[in-house]
Amino acid sequence: MAQPIIEFKNVAMQYGETEVLKSIDLEIEQGKFYTLLGSSGSGKTTILRLMAGFLTPTGGDILFNGERINDVPPERRRINTVFQNYALFPNMNVAENVSFGMALKGKSKTEMKAKVAEMLDLVKLSGYEDREISELSGGQQQRVAIARALANEPEVLLLDEPLSALDYKLRKTMQYELRAIQQRLGITFVFVTHDQEEALAMSDWIFVMNDGKILQNGTPVDIYDEPINHFVAEFIGESNIVPGVMRKDYLVSFAGKDFENVDGGMRPNEPVEVVLRPEDLDLVPIDEGKLVVTIDTESFRGDYYEITAHDDDNNHWQIQATNQAEIGKRYGMYFDPEDIHIMRLNESEAAFDARLEQYDEES
Repeated sequence: MAQPIIEFKNVAMQYGETEVLKSIDLEIEQGKFYTLLGSSGSGKTTILRLMAGFLTPTGGDILFNGERINDVPPERRRINTVFQNYALFPNMNVAENVSFGMALKGKSKTEMKAKVAEMLDLVKLSGYEDREISELSGGQQQRVAIARALANEPEVLLLDEPLSALDYKLRKTMQYELRAIQQRLGITFVFVTHDQEEALAMSDWIFVMNDGKILQNGTPVDIYDEPINHFVAEFIGESNIVPGVMRKDYLVSFAGKDFENVDGGMRPNEPVEVVLRPEDLDLVPIDEGKLVVTIDTESFRGDYYEITAHDDDNNHWQIQATNQAEIGKRYGMYFDPEDIHIMRLNESEAAFDARLEQYDEES
């Protein structure tokens, strides 16, 4: 593996007696789109500000291309930031905003004009050079902020919830555009958001955070399909989480029945939590189902029906079905063994990795 462009080694951050970050270890590779995902107060923006140099850690080391940068000021880092409020200069037009950083570095007018044209073309704002900031929409202002950051040719671009102020349709459009820009340029993006859908759609790699800690990191598919604990399973998409007992490898008991599954490496008869995603559940005739459920509510969501139901063991289920169901009627509920995900109670990511490694060796 190539040397990470950014590393956090046991990084901590305190404000007085308050621990904002707790022993953070992470690695950021060149040329990927990373997302720090978590709710407000989880510590994700603090990590971004430490990367940028706006904060100095109270413990641990931050490395950039292998060199310690704890005390390196922001202007001397090859890192630029796009802020939530864009931080554009209202007294400057679009071209002046984009070229601001280059002007501070003493670039010639010819260089700046060429780079401004290149960056505005990249963000689809060619011809907007003379526009005033007040004349731009929110999405256009965001594009100008991105162009200004990229004009300085950073090795890493940090984005602090830049889509949060946009309406839903524009936010979706900008997700695709940001991803396309990152892939075209091949530089590292580190994106902060509390929006799970946004993180899953845009990222190569996600760090899920809560209470100043990274609970799990991995690809969007890994985190969605294999959450390591209750918090991650609930935070990443919709989940049905019910108590169960792992009878043995590949056999779990929940809702009063035993079910084959694809997980192993736990103790016989160990209490566990069972996760089934709503989109993996199908309503079928009773004799074709693995469980029998009674429909409680139903609402139409455009491309699916959102259904809630309960089984005979009084577990409550969320189901996303393509066909309408009748409230109060009993149906069979079908799922495949691959749809069942087993979680140990309150397992950490380190313990999860160690268990899987040991299980693979024994297998």
